[in-house]
Amino acid sequence: MRTLSSLVRRQVVTEGGRKLGKCYDIRAELTQSSLKVTGLCVGGGGWLEHLGRREERTRGRDPVPWEAVVRIEGDRIVVHDIQ
Repeated sequence: MRTLSSLVRRQVVTEGGRKLGKCYDIRAELTQSSLKVTGLCVGGGGWLEHLGRREERTRGRDPVPWEAVVRIEGDRIVVHDIQ
């Protein structure tokens, strides 16, 4: 089992090897019985969002959907290739 905090600061890369940046925060939805991870806030926009500056996110990248995560290995998170 992994903790959410263990994902923060890991490098996020695509399967093709493109670096998207570090994961600075995690998006999740709280239900009555659980917490469902929905995305990773990555790169400069992710850092600003971590600091509470969501309006600045338009300069960066939208959060990477959790469904795009292929695997977590070592110090990086591998995601499907993103356009």
